[in-house]
Amino acid sequence: MKGTTTGWVVTGLGAVVSGLGATMRQSRLGTGILGFGLAHVVLGVLDLLRPLPNK
Repeated sequence: MKGTTTGWVVTGLGAVVSGLGATMRQSRLGTGILGFGLAHVVLGVLDLLRPLPNK
């Protein structure tokens, strides 16, 4: 498995959760879900940008 797989999975999951939260934006719960998803997108992208350790 590649070292970037985790970053892609977290980013993709964050995009799905953000989409779900965006459809529920009229409630406070939807806004929280949207923020949770966006945080995962940011963390996934940061994981992709992190340098891989040398073996």
